[in-house]
Amino acid sequence: MTEQNGDNSNIENIEISDIDASFSSGIAAFEAKNFKQAMQFLGPLAESGDAESQHRCAIMYQNGLGAVVNEAKAAEYMQAAAEQGHAIAQHGLGFMYMEGECVEQNAQQAIKWFTKAGEQGLVGSLTTLAMMYQEGAGVEQDLEKAKELYAKAGFEDMV
Repeated sequence: MTEQNGDNSNIENIEISDIDASFSSGIAAFEAKNFKQAMQFLGPLAESGDAESQHRCAIMYQNGLGAVVNEAKAAEYMQAAAEQGHAIAQHGLGFMYMEGECVEQNAQQAIKWFTKAGEQGLVGSLTTLAMMYQEGAGVEQDLEKAKELYAKAGFEDMV
């Protein structure tokens, strides 16, 4: 409960708690696989720039969960969340570029985003990068670089 001090600070607190409630409800709906409800709660938050909401909406748009498949919107939201430093969105955007899903396939962009996510400690991104270097997929094969990335991900003797 907020105290009234004769100004509008209590209104701001109510709006923030409403946003928190919408976010919590949206995440809960997403986790419960009630994607239509998740989109109703998270969509406006994604539009207002919330990175986690953007990431979740991107997944829903990409896969037609609670919404019609919209690859352009999925890419837009994944990119926006990734650019805000959201590690899992960076990983997701890397996969979009690697596979050519929702965006034009681009190995250099995939490496860029997997690297950013890997720098934040995402083991999946480090492992994917390591495999790309090991196989020479989209990059020049570099077994030393692959070995270094596998080691960062916690895997020894992978190459």
